Amino acid sequence: MKTKMIGLTGGIGSGKTTIARHFISWGVPVYFADDEAKKILYLPEAVEEIRDAFGEAAFTDGIPDRQKIAGIVFSDPEKLNILNRIIHPKVKQHFLDWAASHSDKPCVIKEAAILFETGSYKDLDAIILVTAPKETRISRVMQRDNVTREKVMERMDNQWDDERKLALSDHIIENIDPEKARENAFLVYKIITNVPN
Repeated sequence: MKTKMIGLTGGIGSGKTTIARHFISWGVPVYFADDEAKKILYLPEAVEEIRDAFGEAAFTDGIPDRQKIAGIVFSDPEKLNILNRIIHPKVKQHFLDWAASHSDKPCVIKEAAILFETGSYKDLDAIILVTAPKETRISRVMQRDNVTREKVMERMDNQWDDERKLALSDHIIENIDPEKARENAFLVYKIITNVPN
């Protein structure tokens, strides 16, 4: 039986990483695309493309500087698109190789913040969307990352809103109350792994 590839996404501060950890605890392998993208940034081929695209302003001591790159791209949609075109094809291939190593499992999950924005949702069998009210998400990120409301809003502006994502999602987990969110995640787990009720 073919291993199903499931996407798990949600706007910044929605709590998708917490939901991903629930799936891991139930035995589903989870690929954290954003973490892998950060590693890919330092691969020689990516370093050269970043230098060509952004110049030395994106580097500190010859190494790509994520803070500097964020400062360049998050206020300029075209530069963000350039960065995504460098990183996301490499993440996509890395994920496919990783998924192939878990072909004994009924499904694997790709957790990614911008699954829809990059178009990578089209390669997956189903999508789980984690949602939470906008103000809840803003306060979570301000506390978590110790950043201003303006910085959170800037990052949100680079993501699709939930209304747009809902139309393309197969399963919705509302993440306000942690216990209720966990229960809903377990129901989705049973569906995607074909566990009988």
